[in-house]
Amino acid sequence: MFKKLAIIFVAVFGVLLAVPTLAPSLAPYFPSWIQPISLGLDLKGGAQLLLEVDTDTMFREKGMQLYDDVRSALIDRDKGVIRFSNLRNNDGVVSLVVREEAEVSDAKGRLRSVLGDSVDISSDDKTLTLAYTAKAKEEMVQDALARSIEIVRRRIDALGTKEPSIQSQGGKYILIQLPGVDNPERIKELIGQTAKMTFHLVNENVTQEQLSSGHAPKGTEFLPFMDAPDQKIPVYTRIEVSGESLKDSQADFDQHNMPVVTTTFDATGARKFAKLTTDHVNERFAIVLDGKVLSAPTIREPIPGGRGQISGGFTLQGAKDLAVLLRSGALPAPLQVIEERTVGAGLGADTIAAGKVASLAGMIFIMIFMIFCYRAFGVIASFVLVVNLAMIIGISALLGATLTLPGIAGIVLTLGMAVDANILPFERIRDEIREGVTPLRAVEAGFHRSMKAVMDGNLTNLICSLVLFQFGAGPIRGFAVTLSVGVLTTLFTCVSLSKVIIDWYMNGKNKKIGYVKNK
Repeated sequence: MFKKLAIIFVAVFGVLLAVPTLAPSLAPYFPSWIQPISLGLDLKGGAQLLLEVDTDTMFREKGMQLYDDVRSALIDRDKGVIRFSNLRNNDGVVSLVVREEAEVSDAKGRLRSVLGDSVDISSDDKTLTLAYTAKAKEEMVQDALARSIEIVRRRIDALGTKEPSIQSQGGKYILIQLPGVDNPERIKELIGQTAKMTFHLVNENVTQEQLSSGHAPKGTEFLPFMDAPDQKIPVYTRIEVSGESLKDSQADFDQHNMPVVTTTFDATGARKFAKLTTDHVNERFAIVLDGKVLSAPTIREPIPGGRGQISGGFTLQGAKDLAVLLRSGALPAPLQVIEERTVGAGLGADTIAAGKVASLAGMIFIMIFMIFCYRAFGVIASFVLVVNLAMIIGISALLGATLTLPGIAGIVLTLGMAVDANILPFERIRDEIREGVTPLRAVEAGFHRSMKAVMDGNLTNLICSLVLFQFGAGPIRGFAVTLSVGVLTTLFTCVSLSKVIIDWYMNGKNKKIGYVKNK
């Protein structure tokens, strides 16, 4: 008795999970963890972006980093300076000439200990050539892709965009689907910015003539103001504080009620920022974002504690967007939008309507067939089929799955396959009665002896759907999710629940089973 009550309880609970989806007006009366199923891009409408990780730019930056690492390793005063000349970086390949032939071996050993196995080091007489290995470059691309996906996800989530689908595609591409987003321009701007923030001192010794000519002194570069690109600021190339030390950033208002961005550094960043502002009082420093100067304020007094403030004539929305960018972190490489597609909500509504019609039509034809062939047992099977549909929708919503057009196809396919789980025991019951077994014993034997075939068929489908989920992407995974849930609910409703209802219908008596004709 307890087993039957548990089966009925699970069935009722599964149906209740589907109520917010099937009757949205009742959703406010349900707990927050029971919500309508999320609709995908093809059903709800929205935007789809395909981004490419700019690996060429990334490798150029890595080459510059390798150049700096080589230089630092060879002029390490603690280990001794190894004299060299003609240090060059040519498309990521760094070369140099060691002045003393006796120091070539020491130079190679020191560079190997600093750079590790990720760099190939070759020598020709006193000339050393260094370049990243193919394996290291592949690892850089995969790491950049994984980090870019996570950063893009944090930026989009911070904007309040619900149910975004963000996944890798083709090695260096990122596919983003944003249901319900009609205008993706602002999102494109946010996710397209590298958001690499650095703090530099301003070179006050540069003359106006040098600025006009564009010839920057060694160790200095001319960067444009973000709000006035024609105005150049001479900043030292040396990074005083890196944005990687940034712990938090928020939009706020200053004492004049103007939008600003407040920043908080971690322990290392706070120490460097305090030293910068202590050693350079009454000097200017530049806050640089993606190669453009946000602002270049004068340091009036030391700023301890690791808290700073960025102002620059922001609007409130601009301050919020910049805070999101800085808080989510800098992209390891620029992202290029190579494809953009917008799906209208009207098309999504038409798709949902077509899906409803297909599902209802399929269910009605199946129910007519079952009732015609199996009489009262067919009515029971039809009722169980409706419960099965509700449980698929309810459990998918509970798991946070997103319903797509292929998902609807998976539901319709599941309903068709669910018929087998009823037909097999019903036909076995017919065979048992023809052999002279009483109806009650025939029901028990029919369900028991058909169980192996039912389990084999459904487990095969489950294995296939799990393989599709593991190796598929996008719509294929949506199809696999609904198919997997459908297989599990089919085994429960069409075997366990159906048996409980038939036992209740038989009521312990050898009633005549209408669809069986005795010989």
